[in-house]
Amino acid sequence: MPDRQQTDPAPTWWSRPEGTAEGHREGVPAPRPEAGADHAAGPGPGLGPEPGADHGPARSAPADAPTPPYAGAPADAPPYAETAAGDAPAAGAPVPGSPGDQEAPAHVVRYDPWGDQPLQVVDRGRQRRGVGLWQLVAFGVGVALLAGGIGGYLGVLAERQSSTRLELPQAGAADTGRAPGSVAGIAATALPGVVTLHVRSTDGSGTGTGFVLDAQGHILTNNHVVGDAKEIGVTFSTGESVSAELVGRDTGYDLAVVKVGGVRGLRPLSLGNSENVRVGDPVVAIGAPFDLSNTVTAGIISATGRPVTAGGDKGDGSDVSYVDALQTDAPINPGNSGGPLLDAKAHVVGINSAIRGADKDDPHRQGGSIGLGFAIPINQGKRVAEELIRTGRATHPVIGVTLDLQYTGDGARVGDKGADGKPSVVADGPGARAGIRAGDVITKVDGQRVRGGDELIIKIRAHRPGDPLTLTVLREGRERTLEVVLGSANGS
Repeated sequence: MPDRQQTDPAPTWWSRPEGTAEGHREGVPAPRPEAGADHAAGPGPGLGPEPGADHGPARSAPADAPTPPYAGAPADAPPYAETAAGDAPAAGAPVPGSPGDQEAPAHVVRYDPWGDQPLQVVDRGRQRRGVGLWQLVAFGVGVALLAGGIGGYLGVLAERQSSTRLELPQAGAADTGRAPGSVAGIAATALPGVVTLHVRSTDGSGTGTGFVLDAQGHILTNNHVVGDAKEIGVTFSTGESVSAELVGRDTGYDLAVVKVGGVRGLRPLSLGNSENVRVGDPVVAIGAPFDLSNTVTAGIISATGRPVTAGGDKGDGSDVSYVDALQTDAPINPGNSGGPLLDAKAHVVGINSAIRGADKDDPHRQGGSIGLGFAIPINQGKRVAEELIRTGRATHPVIGVTLDLQYTGDGARVGDKGADGKPSVVADGPGARAGIRAGDVITKVDGQRVRGGDELIIKIRAHRPGDPLTLTVLREGRERTLEVVLGSANGS
């Protein structure tokens, strides 16, 4: 096939001619071996001659044909003007970019389809992923928890504000001190010196009260509280408990003294004078009714000089107590026995010992206090306590006569005979020296009327041995006044 001028339209892309090493720039890859076209130097896959086929001599471009540009060509290589298919230039017309055209523009970088990477790379960022179901669930749970927490906090806040708005008016903190003469002031002064006694005996156990007499640990109480005790426990107002031992007791006065050891800070109570007590004076009682320790009650002195007898369970009169008592309406119940009766100065004026209840045959009988309580005057208690501490026994004042306790008339009648057939008036005794005879009726003691034998005993025991007394005696229908000096007898 003869050589001729290339008039076919120029292809839109070119293969790099093989063997053109001088046109290869650094960084531009070598041409792919399989690339090729009709005008390529070597056959490409699917384009070259089949093996063994005779297709004639290879066609080459004319010597004066322009060299098409390609990526990596020298900077002074003239560009090749691309034309659309079917728009080939007319024969003899100059091809754009050939010698004789106007000066070529600056070098244009063209796309190299065999380069490692394109000239421009579009950064599309991280690929977005869809939202999964578990993410939606987690988000929902988080929102629910947050909403619940906020709602709970707001609810608590609203409740507090609501409670604040509904708070009732209340007095603020004030001085807790009390006047010394008030019930609270008296109680505050006396309570440290009051104790509760827990007693165990062969017949069982019981509870009573006592109060501290001195710093040595002596405590005064009732005989019927500790009389048959095998074990005695003492509990102070602070709650401290210790054991105690019996020092002495007296049945006739219903008084006893016990002692504790090894206790520091004892607070003895101040003793008053029962002779100064008047009806209507305010008083405070402290005790342990039904084992309720440190119970404080208040009332007044309802009467003085009440003749009270207690005991007598043995039947022989050896356990009978005779008390010239102070009567009070301060509530006193079982367990108050042996506790102090205090005046307005917190001084002990009596020892709470007995109460009067309703009659036993009364179907509506009240077992507790009905406002009739009785206390041993402290003047009598003081004397007996001193003797018990000193000797373990107490003495009784006597007139040396035997009384007829079956006498129902007014006064105390002297019996015709004494015990075991002995004379009713002890020879050379206080009564015999005063001129008392058998059959005399004693109607007054120091001007105070006596209604029976028990009252006479009570009036006499309200004094000390050696005290002088004036007795009014009715003999053969005539009253006589006799002076007697009280004698002494050992108590039981």
